[in-house]
Amino acid sequence: MTKSIKNICCIGAGYVGGPTMAVIAQKCPEIKVHVVDINAERVAAWNDPNVENIPIYEPGLSDIVAETRGKNLFFSTKVEEAIDEADMIFISVNTPTKTYGMGKGMAADLKFIELCARQIARVAKDDKIVVEKSTLPVRTAEALQDILHNTGNDVDFQILSNPEFLAEGTAIDDLLDPDRILIGGDIDTDKGQAAMKALVDVYAHWVPEAQILTTNVWSSELSKLTANAFLAQRISSINAMSEVCERTGANVDEVARAIGMDSRIGSKFLKSSVGFGGSCFQKDILNLVYIAKTLGLEEVADYWEQVIILNDHQKRRFAKNIVKTLYNTVSGKQIAMLGWAFKKDTNDTRESAAIYVSDHLLNEQADIIVYDPKVKTEQIYADLEYLGHHSSEEIRRRVKVVSSAKEACHNAHAIAVMTEWDEFKTLDWADIYEKMYKPAFVFDGRRILDQLKMEEIGFKINIIGN
Repeated sequence: MTKSIKNICCIGAGYVGGPTMAVIAQKCPEIKVHVVDINAERVAAWNDPNVENIPIYEPGLSDIVAETRGKNLFFSTKVEEAIDEADMIFISVNTPTKTYGMGKGMAADLKFIELCARQIARVAKDDKIVVEKSTLPVRTAEALQDILHNTGNDVDFQILSNPEFLAEGTAIDDLLDPDRILIGGDIDTDKGQAAMKALVDVYAHWVPEAQILTTNVWSSELSKLTANAFLAQRISSINAMSEVCERTGANVDEVARAIGMDSRIGSKFLKSSVGFGGSCFQKDILNLVYIAKTLGLEEVADYWEQVIILNDHQKRRFAKNIVKTLYNTVSGKQIAMLGWAFKKDTNDTRESAAIYVSDHLLNEQADIIVYDPKVKTEQIYADLEYLGHHSSEEIRRRVKVVSSAKEACHNAHAIAVMTEWDEFKTLDWADIYEKMYKPAFVFDGRRILDQLKMEEIGFKINIIGN
């Protein structure tokens, strides 16, 4: 008999856990949803009386939190209490790329996953369904099973894989109207099937069951890595062609439109840019590369690693082009960075192209003025400090964060459009031009500006892929 879920605990109040649990709470009012995190500052932000101050910006998220928080959606640091109470536990903690030891720079660091498993094993007194929500390498469920099934306290744990396929900036729409929900579990046992059915029933509150796929747990884990690898591959493919377009006089948007009309290819993820960012694409491909290497599949590893190599190249050549165009020196020159988030409609900066382009320009002694409508000043400094190439003192001396695009561009030698925020399309560019050093250079890394209009104003504009 399928267990009826009354209490859900989610460990991890980040970009996946917070929005996912908010939507589950809204769509399943009979289920108590408890999101827990050891980061007290983050939990306090989720509980801020002004719902606009929650730590994650996603269109529509604050409205759902306002509707459900304190009714059946709760945020706290009481991890063990929530584990004890829960029928179903989602693990949604960070799985960064390892920065040490075996697999450094490629493998996923699973220490937070293991800590969660050991805490669940220690606290649980009755049967639990444990759901992998974090992006994980294939066969992580095996490690979870080893830890949970060897506790000696006679608790039955069923491990499910339920990867997220959210795109930041549209996460709420993706949750409310998903292409598919993927649930992997032990399909060969009655208990495994019952656990999967329990999670299917949660999603079936608003997702048609035809769009809820069930597989074995290994297929589910690998599907997430594969989906992100394929999407990233398309971006690197069109970015590779953008460089060919620049050398030949072709226009990358025209090329993308022509090939996108082929029904076998399709038009999505063919937008050339300064490179992809975010928490998933690079991490998941590196993970896939590491898995392939450990399995002895060197050609497979080389193939997927090239997607990352091309993405790094795209960011690097964008920065080099700024230096080259500004007469081979940006030393002491003011470069305005419009946008710091890795894409519009999010405040997530992980692996943002702006970080790496700015770091390269700092190497060239540039002064950088940053404006982003949603990213906080300290996050920008932290992103640059994390790379470890420049001291905190130098970064804070050479990088200034301002509160408007107009202020960022005042007295600038060049402007780099790094995030495709809609507001950048409608700026008073004529006024900005008047207050810049001449020649006034613009480098559009997101292909959002009208080249002819910008040139009519007087700008020297350089658009990636043109």
